[in-house]
Amino acid sequence: MVRKVIKIDESKCVGCELCAKACHEGAIGMVDGVAKLLREDYCDGLGNCLPVCPTGAITFEEREAAAFDKKAAAQNMEECESECNEEGAVEDLPCGCPGTHSRTLKREKKPSREVKPSAREEAPRSELNQWPVQIQLAPVNAPYFKGARLLIAADCAAYAYANFHADFMRGKITLIGCPKLDDVEYSEKLTEIISRNDIKSVTVVRMEVPCCGGLEHAVVAALKNSGKMIPWQVVTLSTEGEILEE
Repeated sequence: MVRKVIKIDESKCVGCELCAKACHEGAIGMVDGVAKLLREDYCDGLGNCLPVCPTGAITFEEREAAAFDKKAAAQNMEECESECNEEGAVEDLPCGCPGTHSRTLKREKKPSREVKPSAREEAPRSELNQWPVQIQLAPVNAPYFKGARLLIAADCAAYAYANFHADFMRGKITLIGCPKLDDVEYSEKLTEIISRNDIKSVTVVRMEVPCCGGLEHAVVAALKNSGKMIPWQVVTLSTEGEILEE
């Protein structure tokens, strides 16, 4: 079948292994110090490997290729994750790059205590529930997407809105991106995430600037392409950090 898969320009490869570590399905491996597409049936065509390549050696191409074997790739990922969880294995396996290794963050509630008026106010806690957070890096079948309330936000939103964690991130799985800076089409990745997982709701938080419209449009396209009826809303923030509409 003709479909989109990655293409590696071996003349540009410097052997950093970042693409192999970012490929959660295990489609990419290192052979004699050079990155190669070892299993095209493991390549889902979403390109988690593209943004980590420092030399631009990886691109997409449309060609005759084996169909993406979702079941086999998932099984390979499970085996890889199991090995990655063993002590000392993280640095040696494709799924083990600390920056791209998906994980759920467990936060323990701190015991309440009486605070004297004169005491310094305790710093607010993070409401981030998973890693990674970049749309490009999040694996489409990460376990934290199961039954998730999804927050898809512009990079700038958390800097503009002071109480972003408490008001928007709490109880949600957060994905961030910037359609102006990221040279990718978010809608395909988001369609896969919504299609493959039991997403309960989607909240989009964008800035008022026109370029942020690309994020909203990507989410709308993903919801439409997934064929699922999921509650969703868009919250627009001003550059001064105020909620304009929701």
